[in-house]
Amino acid sequence: MESSEVLVRPIITEKSNEQMALGKYTFRVALRATKPEIKRAVEEIFKVNVVSVHTVRMRGKMRRQGVMSMAKGYTSDWKKAIVQLRPGQSIQLFEGV
Repeated sequence: MESSEVLVRPIITEKSNEQMALGKYTFRVALRATKPEIKRAVEEIFKVNVVSVHTVRMRGKMRRQGVMSMAKGYTSDWKKAIVQLRPGQSIQLFEGV
């Protein structure tokens, strides 16, 4: 899997912003991506050293299909990765967010 296919987008939330102070960055990644692939992709794209990778598989949420309809559907399942960098390093993409 190519590095550009592994990382889908960064996740910017209040909790992820607090973790950035500790050197942890959160990304939405491809569902089939493995921890070694995620580590390699972050190191190649952002030119940093990754200490650890934690992954969480998020299940899709149930949603209604229409206002008055009782039909239900689900959003897609997705995968989240929390990447910890070596102390003193940071990803410039997240600075100022």
